[in-house]
Amino acid sequence: MAKIETPQPIRGAQSLLGEEADRFHEVVAAFDRVRRLYGFKRVEVPLIEPTQVFARTMGETTDVVSKEMYSFDDRSGDSITLRPEFTAGICRAYLSEGWQRFVPLKVATHGAAFRYERPQKGRYRQFHQLDAEIIGAAEPQADVELLALGSQLLAELGIGAVTLKLNTLGDAESRDSWRSQLVEHFAAHRGELSEDSQERLEKNPLRILDSKDPRDRKFVETAPVMTPSAEAEDFFGKVRQGLDAAGVAYELDPHLVRGLDYYRHTAFEFVTDQLGAQGTVIAGGRYDGLVEQLGGPHTPAVGWAAGIERLAMMIDAPAIELIDAAIVVEDDVAMDSAWAAATRLRKAGLSVEIVASGSPRKRFDRAVKKGAREIIVLGAADGEVTRRVKSNDVPRVEALLA
Repeated sequence: MAKIETPQPIRGAQSLLGEEADRFHEVVAAFDRVRRLYGFKRVEVPLIEPTQVFARTMGETTDVVSKEMYSFDDRSGDSITLRPEFTAGICRAYLSEGWQRFVPLKVATHGAAFRYERPQKGRYRQFHQLDAEIIGAAEPQADVELLALGSQLLAELGIGAVTLKLNTLGDAESRDSWRSQLVEHFAAHRGELSEDSQERLEKNPLRILDSKDPRDRKFVETAPVMTPSAEAEDFFGKVRQGLDAAGVAYELDPHLVRGLDYYRHTAFEFVTDQLGAQGTVIAGGRYDGLVEQLGGPHTPAVGWAAGIERLAMMIDAPAIELIDAAIVVEDDVAMDSAWAAATRLRKAGLSVEIVASGSPRKRFDRAVKKGAREIIVLGAADGEVTRRVKSNDVPRVEALLA
């Protein structure tokens, strides 16, 4: 008979067990606690969307859309995509599900996302994100609230040595002027730009600012800096004032940009030096023009995303959860009594494991190694089930089993 080969995991996907899984879920649990404190409703959106949801909102010329998305035709011939991020899907649902009636809409979610890229520390092809969005709020207070949420999440997780980098991208007027300056600047060096940036110059010159190609960097470094309008300066000033009042420290970073045209005003990243090159743990900004890209009305919005895997790498291992009680079955005659006892204890809110396999002489030792707070031993004598309890509170356990 031919040997059956064990399937190997897909490169860039990971399975978690024990401490790694506990760290992952500690991040999710902290996020769920903090988003409730800020009044963010839990939302769920599909794992798959029409490809145009992401192509329209993330830009045809971005690396994510052109190189990294998992897109394919379904049986009906429609192009669908495994989500590479959450914001576009949430905005699609905002329009198609009639969520406009809830504005300002404060929502949060978490789950898997997919991008085809080179796997490395803290970066996977199947990864998981936390996501928080405020849709329909034009006021700078919304930006402050999201940043305060992110800051408190990191504090709850015990993650220090993180710096909030902050910049303004101006309003539509500021960005239009800046875009014209960038086109003029990069067009003067068109032949020296990378092939990708030459294509971006025609479609979205702001994307050149995100280029990591060494051929582009010297031109990016000498590119014109955006000068915000008076209204944009006022907006940014109120964001900074709110952060100061909320006790959220930040550093200004005039080189922090978002390449897509629908981004406005605030751009931000929480950055650490503990993860090497992949130092951003939370990133986001205001995207007042995104809903329009999906065919909706002008809708101000701001949001951020965070990689769960990256955050999980930075937190202490959660305390091991000890089980409340272990039921040791010394004689199989007592098995039915073990099930009855376990059911009663679980209904009383105690965690219980039954130890009924392996050598009867070693079952008690196995229960001890599990670190159970209480141990109930069930045996048999003269055909009757016997019971003894090793417990810190024998009367309490006896009462529950009575």
